[in-house]
Amino acid sequence: MRPLPTLIALTAAAAFGGFAATALRDGLETPAQAAPAAAPPIIAAVPNVAALPTSVDGQALPSLAPMLQRVTPSVVSVHSKQRVRVSPFGNDPMFRRMFPELSQDRVRESLGSGVIVDAQRGYVLTNHHVIEGADDVSVTLADGRTLKAEFVGSDADTDVALMKIPPQNLSAIALADSNALRVGDFVVAVGNPFGVGQTVTSGIVSAVGRSNLPGIGFQNFIQTDASINPGNSGGALVNLKGELVGINTASFNPQGSMAGNIGLGFAIPTNLASSVMQQLASSGQVRRGIVGVETQDVTEREYRAFGLDEPRGAAVTRVYPGSAAATAGLQVGDVIVAANGQRIDDSESWRNFQGLQPLNSQLTLDVRRDGKPLKLTTGLSETRRDGQSIDPRLTGANFAELPESLRRQGWSGVLVTDVAKGSRAAQSGLRQSDVILAASSGNFSDLTSFRASFARPPEQLVLRIVRGRGQYQVLMR
Repeated sequence: MRPLPTLIALTAAAAFGGFAATALRDGLETPAQAAPAAAPPIIAAVPNVAALPTSVDGQALPSLAPMLQRVTPSVVSVHSKQRVRVSPFGNDPMFRRMFPELSQDRVRESLGSGVIVDAQRGYVLTNHHVIEGADDVSVTLADGRTLKAEFVGSDADTDVALMKIPPQNLSAIALADSNALRVGDFVVAVGNPFGVGQTVTSGIVSAVGRSNLPGIGFQNFIQTDASINPGNSGGALVNLKGELVGINTASFNPQGSMAGNIGLGFAIPTNLASSVMQQLASSGQVRRGIVGVETQDVTEREYRAFGLDEPRGAAVTRVYPGSAAATAGLQVGDVIVAANGQRIDDSESWRNFQGLQPLNSQLTLDVRRDGKPLKLTTGLSETRRDGQSIDPRLTGANFAELPESLRRQGWSGVLVTDVAKGSRAAQSGLRQSDVILAASSGNFSDLTSFRASFARPPEQLVLRIVRGRGQYQVLMR
C-alpha cells in the first residue's frame, strides 16, 4: 500500500468567522458506512449495559454543569454582515467601469463567537477576523436576545477586537491570570461552532507560549486539544473555576477549517487580550514600541565566535541613534538570548516578543557580549509615523509597520496608512494602503529602518510600491 502524503496546514482563523451552511447540511445528511466486523466466538453471555451510576461509593460523579451555568451566559454569538459589490466580470477593472450597471450589491454574512468581559460597560471581546470589514454586527446572547454591537477598536496583529453592546442585564466572565496556566491543566471551550448553537467542548492545555505559526501576527498562543471548529473563533477558553484563560482563535487541520477539529487548537491568552483591550477601550488602537535595533539569526558557523553554547539568539547588527537601545547601552555584536526571562531563539522570536509588549514596558535583556553574560534594562520607544518628519516630500502621508501576518509570509517594507487629500504626498501619487517595498533612500525592512534610511536624503526620491496586484514606481516631488 502506497503511503499517503501528509500536509499539515494552518487553518487561518479568518476562515472560522464564516462558513458554508451547505457543507454542514451535506455532512449531516451523508450517513457514515462501515463494513460489519466478524462476530467473535461467544465465550459467555454478556449482560445488558446499565445506565451510568450517579455516584460511586457514596461520592457524586464530577460534573462541569455547575461551572458552565455561570459561564455560558457570558459567551455570545457574533453575526456580521458586509456589503460587497459583485460584477459578472470579476476583478477586471476595465469591464467593471464600462458596465457598472451589471454589478450587484451582495451581503456577505459570517458567524463567530464573543465573550462579555465587562457587564457595566457592555464590552465584548472577539477576534479581529470575525468582524473585519463588517458593515453591521449583532450579538445574540445565551438568553436569546439579539443586540446591535458597536465597534470600539481592533488589532489585526494580535487578532483581538473589542465591541460594545447595551449594558442591559449582562453577565460578564471573570478573567484568570493566564500566566499561571500549566501544560496538563483542564480547560473548556465555549462557542457557536458551525452555527448549531452554543456548544461546550473540553480538553487540556497541550502547550503554552506557542509561536512561529505561519500567516498569523504576533503570537503567544495557548495550545489545547479541546475541539475548536469554524464559528468558535472569539469564544471562551475557561479553566475549571469558570474563569477566562483565553480567546479561541485558530486550529490546525490537514483538510482545511471546514473539516473540523483534530485536536490542535489555539487561543489568545487572557493577559494578552486584556492588555490589548485596555488600549482599545482608551484610544481605539494599539500603540507599539521598539527597542531600536536590527538583528539577524545566529548561524551554525557563528555561534562559537559569539561565545554561545548553541546557535541561537538575535545578534545585533545595528543600533539606531537616540533609540531606547542606544540609551540602554546595547552594541553591535551583542546577542540577545532572553528578554524578561523568555528565551529568544532568533530574530523572529525577538520581533514577536517586542510586538507583544505594551509601550510603557521595561525589559530586562540577557545578552552575550564577547562571550560573557550581561544584563541590560531598557524601555521601548515609539517611532514617529508622519511623513513630514521623515522627508518633506512625504508630507501628508502616515506610515505603519506591515501587518505581522504579511511579514511571516516573507514581506518586508512599510504600510501607508493614510494620505491627506491635496497634500504633497497625494499630489505625487501616493495612496492609502500602498506597501512601500524599496526606496532610493537606501535599504530598509521596517518603519524604523525606513526612517533611518533618510539620514542622507536622496536627491531624487523614488518609491517602489505594491498597489493591489501590481508593482509601481512613484516619483516623490
